[in-house]
Amino acid sequence: MAQEKTQKIKENNNSLAIVVRISGLVKVRKEIEETLYRLKLRKKYAAILIDLNDKNIKGMLEKVKHYIAYGEIDKATLAKLLNARAKSIEGDKKEIKIDAEKTAEELIAGKKLKDFKLKPFFRLHPPRKGINSKLQYPKGVLGNNKKDINKLVKNMLG
Repeated sequence: MAQEKTQKIKENNNSLAIVVRISGLVKVRKEIEETLYRLKLRKKYAAILIDLNDKNIKGMLEKVKHYIAYGEIDKATLAKLLNARAKSIEGDKKEIKIDAEKTAEELIAGKKLKDFKLKPFFRLHPPRKGINSKLQYPKGVLGNNKKDINKLVKNMLG
């Protein structure tokens, strides 16, 4: 009985986060590059959505924290991201018609992008007005940005 309650608490506490690769491809150690590839962050300014409750992904984020920016994404920013950058799995020739608000709610509730036939990553523009990409979070953008990641993503969407 107590075990069921803890599972329900974990299921309800879905914290959807966005991870954006900030550093480029030059002078990246092989193990770091492999971890970035496993996270589907193969190019600079690529972004993915993850569940922060997953221990394995947390370990991967800790390993590559000097190359990425991540944080908890809010519903409005997620809807804007889906409208601007969501691509279909079938290819670019297929037009996708999704209700961004409803899709954002369901993603936050725990569904995956694959359920909506969307690619698991997003390609973003370099941020408008620039960023300090050499320093960790309070002074720069690398590492865990908490709620400030929403400002960064909005700057990258335009």
